[in-house]
Amino acid sequence: MTMSTTDVLEALREVIDPDLGVNVVDLGFVREIDLDVTPAVLTMTLTSPACPLTGVMEDQMSTALAGTLSAYEVRWVFRPAWSPSQITDEGRVQLAAIGFRL
Repeated sequence: MTMSTTDVLEALREVIDPDLGVNVVDLGFVREIDLDVTPAVLTMTLTSPACPLTGVMEDQMSTALAGTLSAYEVRWVFRPAWSPSQITDEGRVQLAAIGFRL
């Protein structure tokens, strides 16, 4: 079975930022998914390069992607810097529901 970028994004919606309580897709952390290489490459960012939660999120990714991607690597990038403008409309709704104002 061939996985698409859409399949991977859907699986990554299960990965929740522990600080914000919203998934990494709606927060705009997923920069690129390259399924044309082996292993697949997920290029991602966080709110800050100093974020101590990369390991936690990588563990969540491993669980979420099991059965979707058998081989992948995560490349963390911080340029350009993440900004709240990258949050999806759904992410904004989720953040507002828990009291964040953007």
